[in-house]
Amino acid sequence: MSAGMGEADFLEALKSKLGDKILRASVMGPRRVAITVKPGDHRIAIEALKAFGGSHVSTITGTDMGESIEIAYHVWCYQAKIEASIKAEVPKSSPSIETISDLIPGSMLYEAEARDLLGIEFKGLPYEGRLILPEDWPEGVYPLRKDWKPDWLR
Repeated sequence: MSAGMGEADFLEALKSKLGDKILRASVMGPRRVAITVKPGDHRIAIEALKAFGGSHVSTITGTDMGESIEIAYHVWCYQAKIEASIKAEVPKSSPSIETISDLIPGSMLYEAEARDLLGIEFKGLPYEGRLILPEDWPEGVYPLRKDWKPDWLR
């Protein structure tokens, strides 16, 4: 891949690698693209980014979408000089997805943070303890979900 390729060219190259695994693709802004895939295909997409020098997870974010939780893996692709967001939605009733910590070890802390704050189970995540919340935090209470209200707001 050429250094500093444009966003549209990057998406086309990514589409040629992933084909129909991409559900949606868009340019988010300068040096920023996003694709949405099914859970499970997120691992294939993360692997595909290695062709663009992508191995640095900047962060992992989660968004409560109501009935689902969107997980976005933000990966910097060094050679292309583009930040690629790989998104997947999991049902809020059973938010579970495979870890990518075996593919990119630095993602482990971000996944543990999303587990604490949104209740997402990352299957295969080697870190089992709490990361953000105190050890005595109530089970099943996730402060970044839309339905959570702290006691002082009730």
